[in-house]
Amino acid sequence: MRKVYHKIIQIAGNVITVEADGVANNDLAEVTSARGTSLAQVIRLLDNKVFLQVFNGTRGINTGDEVRFLGHPMRVSASDALLGRIFTGAGVPRDGRPEIRDNMIEIGGPSVNPAKRIIPRKMIRTGIPMIDVFNTLVESQKLPIFSIAGEPYNELLARIAMQAEVDVIVLGGMGLKYDDYLTFRNTLDEHGALSRSVMFVHTAADPTVECLLVPDMSLAVAESFALEGKRVLVLLTDMTNFADAMKEIAITMEQVPSNRGYPGDLYSQLASRYEKAVDFDGAGSITILAVTTMPGDDVTHPIPDNTGYITEGQFYLRGGRIEPFGSLSRLKQNVNGKTRADHRTVMDTMIRFYADYKETLEKQSMGFQMSNWDNKLLKYGKLFEKNMMDLSLNIHLEDALDLGWKILADCFDPTETGIKTSLLEQFWPKKD
Repeated sequence: MRKVYHKIIQIAGNVITVEADGVANNDLAEVTSARGTSLAQVIRLLDNKVFLQVFNGTRGINTGDEVRFLGHPMRVSASDALLGRIFTGAGVPRDGRPEIRDNMIEIGGPSVNPAKRIIPRKMIRTGIPMIDVFNTLVESQKLPIFSIAGEPYNELLARIAMQAEVDVIVLGGMGLKYDDYLTFRNTLDEHGALSRSVMFVHTAADPTVECLLVPDMSLAVAESFALEGKRVLVLLTDMTNFADAMKEIAITMEQVPSNRGYPGDLYSQLASRYEKAVDFDGAGSITILAVTTMPGDDVTHPIPDNTGYITEGQFYLRGGRIEPFGSLSRLKQNVNGKTRADHRTVMDTMIRFYADYKETLEKQSMGFQMSNWDNKLLKYGKLFEKNMMDLSLNIHLEDALDLGWKILADCFDPTETGIKTSLLEQFWPKKD
């Protein structure tokens, strides 16, 4: 039986407080006022006081309005009918099509029992050489994309969504500009990827509490598909907006702030989402790529700092490219030795020469005379940046490795590479 209360004892910002019992954290409620019915969520319990965040704000709500508790937390459908659909952070259709009420499941559940997990061992091909060749994405991996405002991180996620060899894409947008939302929708639609995608989009104009629901909505749906045996890739942008929404609500609740005003449980809140990445024994998998914009390009900021302890590496996006030196996939060694015999050698050799190229650029900028070897490195660096680092590329891994050999052969003699003779004999391009 639903409990109904007719007295709101406090209204602070978008948070209302009622005295109630038998209510659980994260439960939903309906607030009926002169403007209609609004959805609210329990965000704090203190003795018999229940604090609720009203989704559409508290404007028009007064202390005599009715609060009806629904007795359950937020739910989302786990139906195949979700594919090709776009929803708000609260699960309301954004695409003008009917709601889906089949097979409703609760969001925000616990992480998967470690006993049900298996060691990550399968590569996810994206067609982007800087990922596939140099920092391979592995099924069930959780990786942040560290960036700053203005970098094309949303364009990168859209390209990964188009090209990744997975069964289902779940895109969670938090605090998106409306133009970015349209870009995601139109890009996936034009390239035929929308039919295998589910989108939960919170724009900057939507209620703050919906921003907090997006990761849980996305991951609950991803888990339902993964249990059916599907390989699911979850793309989240931007986790900094998620953390800022947590901070805003914590300030409203007058909680004691931690580092830079963020809640003291920031680490736990982030970890509870990232730890949903899993490769199920006998079923599918969930892989998470999440953009984290760094305020002031400061990697020691609480959000990227805590994220780094939870995840298994990171991609740094700088100057419109994935930075080869700061980026790291800690699980790549689980798969890149099984792709092709030359994969690790090409990866190591090309990065080594690119580091030498960077040093040569410094020498050149200081007016040093360029040697023949320096000129080779300068030629190599330009070819590497054009043919490997461009994020608009879509190249199969094997073709990218062949291209790597060609770039090396265009710039160096075989004896200058330090590569084993057996690999040179097998893969070094033959002259016509």
